[in-house]
Amino acid sequence: MKTVLRFIACSDLHYKDGVDTEPERFKKGMQCAYRYADAEEYKPIDAIFIIGDFANSGKESEMLAVRQSLDLYVRPETLRMLMVASHEFGCPDREEGAYRRLKEIFGLDQDNHVVIGGYHFISVSTERGCRFGEAKRAWIDEQLKIASADGRKKPIFFFQHPHLTDTVYGSIDWGEKDITAVLMNYPQVIDFSGHSHAPVNDPRSIYQKYFTAVGTGSLSYFELDDYDFTDGTVPKDKEFCAQFLVVEVRDDNSVLIKPFDILSGEFFNDGYLVERAWDPASFVYTDARYRTEKAPVFAEGTPIDISFADGRLTVCFGQAVTEPERPASYTIVIKDASDGSILKQVKIPSSYYIYDMPKTLCEDFAFDEKGSFICEIYANSFWKTVSAPITKAFHV
Repeated sequence: MKTVLRFIACSDLHYKDGVDTEPERFKKGMQCAYRYADAEEYKPIDAIFIIGDFANSGKESEMLAVRQSLDLYVRPETLRMLMVASHEFGCPDREEGAYRRLKEIFGLDQDNHVVIGGYHFISVSTERGCRFGEAKRAWIDEQLKIASADGRKKPIFFFQHPHLTDTVYGSIDWGEKDITAVLMNYPQVIDFSGHSHAPVNDPRSIYQKYFTAVGTGSLSYFELDDYDFTDGTVPKDKEFCAQFLVVEVRDDNSVLIKPFDILSGEFFNDGYLVERAWDPASFVYTDARYRTEKAPVFAEGTPIDISFADGRLTVCFGQAVTEPERPASYTIVIKDASDGSILKQVKIPSSYYIYDMPKTLCEDFAFDEKGSFICEIYANSFWKTVSAPITKAFHV
């Protein structure tokens, strides 16, 4: 299949006054994207969609900094589309001011419907934080009818800041359901959203049921949608975050969504292929993925090192292996050696969202027991399957 259209989808840039981190990541990301595209048979990047929270507090100075980055690093032939959402509403003039600055600085209305290369792109700003009122829902439905009438067997690309609740990873804590009932009538929709900062290489960042939903990551910091991690939803290595999507439409109307890691300059994988967006019978990124027996596996001889000092236990161990996906997380269990009773359970992420994952993980936690113990470590997949444990006996 030949590529006939290419665009970038990103969100949560979080530009801040006096902070260069996110602008430098955006610069590198665009340089990498153009370098990749220039080496392909189809060379253009036709558009970039920045899906809200690009200005951390919505100030004019932050928006002007984003505009400067676009002028410096996005080629003139690449269409620029931006939406505003909760963070852009952070100034005293709230939504009215954010919509006005979007128009004055970027020349964009709050909601837009454009056609690029024969494909429809609909982008919608939020209101009241990350909500969508009745008038906006009616506008969305009308635009989807127009796009659908132009070809029911073509993808329609849709963009809004918050995830749709109970779709992609991150949508439990950071989702809204206002427009789900509208989009359900259009299975050909491929919906792109952000807000959660959830990793784009998490296989749950794409989800299909009534339509296709895709998460777009962040250039600022990671957040996870698990609530039993030791450090909560924001991991210790949250700052190693700079991801977006390169999306390619092919001449058979299939769509390849490629998660890209800006820090390493590498694609995480070969991409998520949506072969027939209009046909739910063809969907593969569904809840059926959870009905699997495949689980991570620890290599024989995977080491565990345990040390104790000042009332804290430190456990270090080698990562498990999963193909084609990485392990998602680990559960560390400390048992009393005499009777097998559980004294401590700790769950930590695997750092799967970092391109060059650490080969060894360490976790330290308070432990005030004395005696002989067994440490068991289980590797967890994204699909709720669990490895056989590696174990080590130790004495405190």
